[in-house]
Amino acid sequence: MSAQAPSAVILIRATSFVPNPATAADNAFQSDVPAGQSQESTAAHALAEMDALAEALRAVGVRVHVFDDDDHTRPDSVFPNNWVSTHAGGTVAVYPMYASNRRHERRADVLEMLKSEYRVQAIVDYSGLEPDGIFLEGTGAMVLDHVSRVAYTARSHRADIAVLERFCTDFNYEPMAFDAVDSHGVPVYHTNVIACIGTDVAMIALEMIPDEHRRQQVRERLEVTGRTIIELTEEQIREFAGNAVELCGRTADGRRRYVMAMSARAKRSLTPEQVATIEDSCEIVAVDIPTIELAGGSVRCMIAGVHLDHRRPLAEAELTEAVAAINEDNPVTPDGRFVDGNA
Repeated sequence: MSAQAPSAVILIRATSFVPNPATAADNAFQSDVPAGQSQESTAAHALAEMDALAEALRAVGVRVHVFDDDDHTRPDSVFPNNWVSTHAGGTVAVYPMYASNRRHERRADVLEMLKSEYRVQAIVDYSGLEPDGIFLEGTGAMVLDHVSRVAYTARSHRADIAVLERFCTDFNYEPMAFDAVDSHGVPVYHTNVIACIGTDVAMIALEMIPDEHRRQQVRERLEVTGRTIIELTEEQIREFAGNAVELCGRTADGRRRYVMAMSARAKRSLTPEQVATIEDSCEIVAVDIPTIELAGGSVRCMIAGVHLDHRRPLAEAELTEAVAAINEDNPVTPDGRFVDGNA
């Protein structure tokens, strides 16, 4: 299984969704609710979109943990990746949030589920930095290469470099910070709207990194990993093409399948060549979420990936499947030797 693509995710089913007025000032991707549309109607549309995403992910064999949220004071709770991330080896990070009305999105029941369902060794909590005005909004602020251990981060109010370096020291990542702006010079509020790193491909709007030298360094850091780089335009970024995430699901017969989850709007913005490049390594799962995208985030923002080992013992059928997969990957000759000649 790819370390980059988690096989389980956390979704928050927010019944009182509305674009957050407290985040509009620095989120250029945020839009107003259509004129004449009631708050109740907006919330109902968003709820249907959340359910559609959960159903689409389950349909491709991704394990989905859904938590309901009936608190009307948490308009952005549908975006849990900003306050929590999980990491191979059993560590969970909890992050400091920029908007004060987002700070109570952090939920003890989510952390308790992780500890009960998965092997969690430690929880590292950075939220105590909020009174000092220091913020790092999780895998919104950082796009993590879990394989090469690089944290790509666009500087912003929501991504303080001091806490980025602290995170990288604690979790053994290399910080790769840069400035990113749109054509009007407005800083990008979250790195994950301009970049997505999968197992074999990386989608990124390099043109939005104004410093040519730093842009080339980011390009080279991605290229050295062997990934194919798909360069996105600013226009595609505004359609949320960069706000995607690779996941690992299962086919009906139990085989691994890699999928790139994104919104239908994002997929429509991609060229046929870009779609073909993505589909060389994984299939695209696209879900229409226009209401949620009013809040300035898309499918990636809705998903907190679970990069932890599951606690539940493997059932006999799963053990048989695992053995079969090993044998498939390492075929043997009748006398018990691997095909490549090793004993």
